[in-house]
Amino acid sequence: MLRKIISLSISLIIIVTGLILTNLSLPFLSNYLGYDLHGNGLMGITFATMILTLPGLFISSWLGLVLAPFITKWLFNYAERLTVSLSGVPTSDILVMIFGIGIGLILANLIGSPFSRLPVIGPFIPIVLSLVLSVVGAKLALRKHNDIVEFFNRIPTRKPVKPVDETKSVLEGPLGDRLYSSNKLLDTSVIIDGRVMDIMAAGFLDGQLVVPNFVLEELQKLADSSDNMKRAKGRRGLDLVHDLQISYKGRILVIDNDYDDLEGVDAKLVRLARQANADIITNDYNLNKVAGIQGVKVLNINELANAIKPLVVAGEEMNVFLVKEGKEQGQAVAYLDDGTMIVVENGRHFIGHSAIVVVTSVLQTSAGRMIFAKTK
Repeated sequence: MLRKIISLSISLIIIVTGLILTNLSLPFLSNYLGYDLHGNGLMGITFATMILTLPGLFISSWLGLVLAPFITKWLFNYAERLTVSLSGVPTSDILVMIFGIGIGLILANLIGSPFSRLPVIGPFIPIVLSLVLSVVGAKLALRKHNDIVEFFNRIPTRKPVKPVDETKSVLEGPLGDRLYSSNKLLDTSVIIDGRVMDIMAAGFLDGQLVVPNFVLEELQKLADSSDNMKRAKGRRGLDLVHDLQISYKGRILVIDNDYDDLEGVDAKLVRLARQANADIITNDYNLNKVAGIQGVKVLNINELANAIKPLVVAGEEMNVFLVKEGKEQGQAVAYLDDGTMIVVENGRHFIGHSAIVVVTSVLQTSAGRMIFAKTK
């Protein structure tokens, strides 16, 4: 209903604007035709002005019907992106930013008024100053957030003295406003992986989990693939999103945001994270690096898994089952229960059997962990 009302209002604005422009063009037509279109008639309205107004009315009405749906859709998409972006911003930051913008506009009006009477550029000076000083005021206010909040907290107010409520949260006030749970965007790899469900169940993820529509579209393409492995991954990912919505109703948000000027889910995900001030949960090593370079916080489940794995130190003995040859001559490869690869020197003769090995070194990366060992 609201969408229809806004679309109708935009159509009326376009129609009225077209009629005003048509009326303003009549004096130029009078000079071109050599005939005073306003010279006769009741209140300046003549048969000629009515005839000339009809094309303007028709064109503006057509533009209103054609453009209004597109403008309405853009406004709703922008409002949704703005809502997602502001949902992760503390209330105190929003109020401080509004305060800074207000101060900037006041200064722009005071500075620009004396210059507004200058010829040609005078009318534009207050507009430019308003834009510049409002942005400067907002950024400066955010940087001086703590000072501004402290200043207003020092303003004396007359309040009755109340007994101390021991049940009152210690996080109320400016500090509590800044401690908030941010939104977290899920990418395709982490949805297919599935471990995010277990992490949610363990209570290690707070805030809302956001699944953009373009991620769901990529999962749908995988689910429709002719390749059996890709199809299984896509269906598993879609099932996981459905299970998350059922198990954590209210914390799983699917948004219809897209960026037609970008190609690739990773680029769209990074831009959405920057606009919404959100974190990204992923298993993708490349996305992890790209997002980090652009200042987006990334939660990598592989890094979390590596962090909580039992430590293995050089000199420790292990009983492993060697499954295949390694890349180098004489090497064999084994795996721990968690998937960690063990490269065993001189272990080729033990392939297909268990053997006692001694750890020589451990290589730790964000993509995983690799253990090097030798036969005992």
